[in-house]
Amino acid sequence: MIILTQNEALLIIDYTNDFVAPDGALTSGKPGQDIEPAIMNLANEFLEQDRWVLLPTDVHTPNDPYHPETKLFPPHNVRNTWGRQYYGQLQSWFDGQTDNPRIWSFDKTRYSSFAGTDLDLRLRERKIDTVHLAGVCTDICVLHTAVDAYNLGYKIVIHKNAVATFTEHGQEWALDHFKNSLGAEIV
Repeated sequence: MIILTQNEALLIIDYTNDFVAPDGALTSGKPGQDIEPAIMNLANEFLEQDRWVLLPTDVHTPNDPYHPETKLFPPHNVRNTWGRQYYGQLQSWFDGQTDNPRIWSFDKTRYSSFAGTDLDLRLRERKIDTVHLAGVCTDICVLHTAVDAYNLGYKIVIHKNAVATFTEHGQEWALDHFKNSLGAEIV
């Protein structure tokens, strides 16, 4: 169990069916599925210590000609679809927290959880200075969120058993980058 201060928040990034389930549109596959217990343990630890748990979640409109990802990836995380629902136990855990003001989900349309959202404002209002990152994909959305957190002055903690991506090389590269270029604590 980790002991948290008042000023820490957990971000569970993009842990959806499309990114994790075997038949997801853009799945990380087994590596993403294998981190479910670690993500659930973190979510429960933060909940038990009455801390913030945020779920920044990718959302798209199919074939959006103005979104850069349309040219890069197949349609994924389309609003109101099975693919955008949280993967595995996380969906029922989140559904059970609808009245908890310390747990919230919000839409994001870019890799970073900060880009085009009010995340920075909401964290600063709550005096959060440390963000714990979990979810997928380590070398895309988790990475871009970490870079923005670094540039905004947040302390960063990466839970290496709670992040996953498509390739072992991408995972290793991102973990190295977090530590050596962003000064993140890897736990």
